[in-house]
Amino acid sequence: MGTKGDEKPVVGTVTETLPNLLFRVELADTNHIVLAYLSGKMRLHRIKVLVGDRVELILSPDGERGRVSRRL
Repeated sequence: MGTKGDEKPVVGTVTETLPNLLFRVELADTNHIVLAYLSGKMRLHRIKVLVGDRVELILSPDGERGRVSRRL
């Protein structure tokens, strides 16, 4: 179980929007596509994320899912 400080952000581009604030994001460095959701602060402040936006996300340990932490 990791701590909150050891997460490394990864940059990617949103390729598709899905229902319930889910997104398909293509990672910039590996061209791998992951399923990502919006973080709580982005939901709280109603930050809009659209197809083509560059986002910073935190990957889960398995590398298949992620949490969008900010829009670049």
